[in-house]
Formats: sequence, C-alpha cells, structure tokens
Amino acid sequence: MGPMTAARRLRHLSPESRVRLGVEARARLPVEAHSELIATGRSDPVQVVNDQAKCRLTELIPLRHARMGESPFAFYRGSAALMAADLARVPHSGLSVQLGGDAHLSNFGMFASPDRRLVFDMNDFDETLRGPWEWDVKRLAASLAVAGRANSFSDAQIRKVVLSSVRRYQEAIAAFAELGNLEVWYARMEVAQEWARLSDQLDKGMNKRLAKSIKKAQGRDHRKSLAKLTELVGGERRIREDAPTIVRLSDLTSGVDRQTVEQTVHDVLRQYVRSLTADRRDLARSFRVMDIARKVVGVGSVGTRCWIVLLAGRDAGDPLFLQVKEAQESVLSRYLGSARGNEGARVVTGQRRMQASTDIFLGWAHAVGPDGHKRDYYIRQLHDWKGSATVESMIPKAMRLYGQLCAWTLVRAHARSGDRIAVAAYLGDDDGLAQAVAAFADSYADMNERDFRRFTEAMQSGELVPATS
Repeated sequence: MGPMTAARRLRHLSPESRVRLGVEARARLPVEAHSELIATGRSDPVQVVNDQAKCRLTELIPLRHARMGESPFAFYRGSAALMAADLARVPHSGLSVQLGGDAHLSNFGMFASPDRRLVFDMNDFDETLRGPWEWDVKRLAASLAVAGRANSFSDAQIRKVVLSSVRRYQEAIAAFAELGNLEVWYARMEVAQEWARLSDQLDKGMNKRLAKSIKKAQGRDHRKSLAKLTELVGGERRIREDAPTIVRLSDLTSGVDRQTVEQTVHDVLRQYVRSLTADRRDLARSFRVMDIARKVVGVGSVGTRCWIVLLAGRDAGDPLFLQVKEAQESVLSRYLGSARGNEGARVVTGQRRMQASTDIFLGWAHAVGPDGHKRDYYIRQLHDWKGSATVESMIPKAMRLYGQLCAWTLVRAHARSGDRIAVAAYLGDDDGLAQAVAAFADSYADMNERDFRRFTEAMQSGELVPATS
C-alpha cells in the first residue's frame, strides 16, 4: 500500500492500543469538562454575520437576515460560524472524525438511496471538515435545547430530550466499536425498519403524522418537481419564477451579464461531469439542459450562489433537476485548518465519508464568475424522495425520539471516519458526558437568546450590512 500516514497507522493499531488512546485522552480532558462554555471575550454576533455577508450576493443578504430573525432557532441555524468560534475556545478531546460541521436537528432527514430505499441520514455538509467528534455532538445537543425552548417545553422536558440524545450517541458508539470495519461501512438507517421498531412507542397521532411525512417524501421526485416548479412557455418547459426565492436566469440579468452567468453555469456543468465515475458520467451526459434559475435555499446558505438546472432525458417528460451550489470555505477552517484544493470537492468527499447512501449525481466543479472571481461548487439532485421533520410542531416525546435518531446517525458517520474504539473508550459507560453536554446545551441556549436579541436590535437599527429597511 505504500507509506502510511499517521492516521492510517493509528487505524492499524490493535483494539487494545486504541482503547488506551481513548483512556489517555479522557485523562487529559475528563468528560465533565465538556460542560464548559466561555461567555466572555466572544466575537460580536452582528460582526460575524456582517463578515459573512462580504462574500455573498448583496441583494439576498436582507432575505438571509429576515430568515435568521424569525426566531432564536432560525438564528441558531444561520449562525454556525458563531458557534464554531465558541467551540474553538474550549479544550477538545483530540479524537478527530469527519465532522458535519453544522449538525443541528434540521440538517437530518429522509431521502432515496441509489437502490430506491427511503433512508434517514444527515443531509447538509457545507461545513464538513475533520475535527473533534464532540463539536458535532454539542451542535446537535444545543439545537435540541434551542428548539425545545421555541416549542415551550419545560426545563425538565428539554433536559430529558438532550440527555437521551447524548446517551444514545454514547451507547451507539460503544456498539459500533464492537463491529468489524465492513459492518460499520454497510450500516444505515432505513425508514421502514426504524418505523417498525418505534411504532409501539408512538401514539396514534404520531404514527399518522409519520406515515404522512413518509408518503410526502416519496412523492417528492423529479416528475413532481416538474409539475411544481415549471410551466409551459411557447411549448417548452421553463422554470416557474417565484421571486425572490426562484428567479429564472433570463430574468435575473440582462444583455452580456446574462450571457456571462449562463456561460458560468454551463462551464460548471461541463467540469462537474468529469468529477463523476465513468458510468455516472455517461448517465449525466444523456440529459440536456432545458432551463436555469437561481434558487434561494435554507437559512445559513442564503446569499451564496445557488442555481437549479432543469434537464431532460428521453424527452421532456423524463426530467432531472440538479442543484448547483457554491461551496465556500468551511466555518470550521479558521480553527481546524483549510481544506486543500476545491471547496466543492471538500463537501463531496465529506458527504461520501459520512453518508451511508450518497446521491449518484453528487460531484463538484469550479468556474470564474462574471465578477472575475474563481468559485467552487458542488452539484447534487434537487429532489429525490427528500423529506424533513417539522421541528416547530414536535411535542417533547417526538423530539426525544427524533434526537435519538439523529444521534445514532451522527455516530454512524463518525464511526466511518474516526477511531470509534478510542472514542468509545473515552466516553466510557457512565453518565458524565450526558450530564456535561446537557449543561453545555442549556448554557448555549441562553447565549443564543442573547445573541438573537443583539441581532434583532441590529436589524431594527440598520447596523447589519447591507442595512435592512
């Protein structure tokens, strides 16, 4: 195999040696230390948001601010950069995995695997980078606390939700530590099997809502998107405009600017195809471009350059929708080191390491835009049986069970990319980590509320850049 990197040598240690690594890490940083949060000397949240605006589309920044200003939970979703800075200020375990980087509970969901099974997994990897496993755990735990408060849960109910999720992470990593490498790699959560396992814990209403969510997800395919997102214009299918969230390229700019933007997207698509394996390259090339539009997505991603592309295969009734999304530098890179090369490749590589079943059209490219700046992109299918939970309507029991699903999924991703045996040994079988992270999550929810108040005051005063009216 040639010379081995330090990471490869670690993987080839005996299980006993890897256990010792975990025990030694715990001696250096006891699990109880994960409750620590330094509230003084932090970056101003408004300055962090303004700094991110510098590399985004100016006309979309007010929309991003408006979405972040809807609630403390919406603000939390859009402030991954702020939390990365907070996590970097406290000691970490030194046990690294591939991080999602933004593992809040709304960044998990259902989608179709290549073998057409509905699976549950992480679904956002814009910030993925290698780093301490606990950063993802704390991001998830704090999101549960923030969401629980938004849903008017009691302090005791929120604590129960967070404790159960962290304990699930601890139990699952211990189980994965006992599995062989291929067993870890093949593990995935199929929605039908998980529903069968959990159905007796769900009341009639929860089972009904889950069945409705599954049916809705399975109906979100390319033909459904064709009916929802397009219209006939002069006998041709064109993407239906819904400004400002969906704006057709022909209406976005004019003259030479429009031609330049269109050329940029086509350049991205040509390069993207070369990032696919030969068989998938042939499949992608069997489709032709019909129309292009800019589509605003999410909360934290608003303002990045993102397009949807309508393609046709056999005929106009054989559609494929691709999302072309700008990949900026991870918010973690300032603290963990920048990725080498293409940021789109960073996203794709991280996703393939962490997801059990990855989109067959996932790839990357780069292009020089109309402003003369080189930018990186990743490309994936827009809709393929995709579905997500409605966090705002969850009752405590539903959030507790959902948090456990997210925690298991996070463990599976971490076990594929890090030393699961060392992490399991570090965590042990006591309640120390769960109690510590629950305390951290509660403190972070307090801090998030203060940051949200500061943010909304800045929105009202026009302090945000560009100033909101």
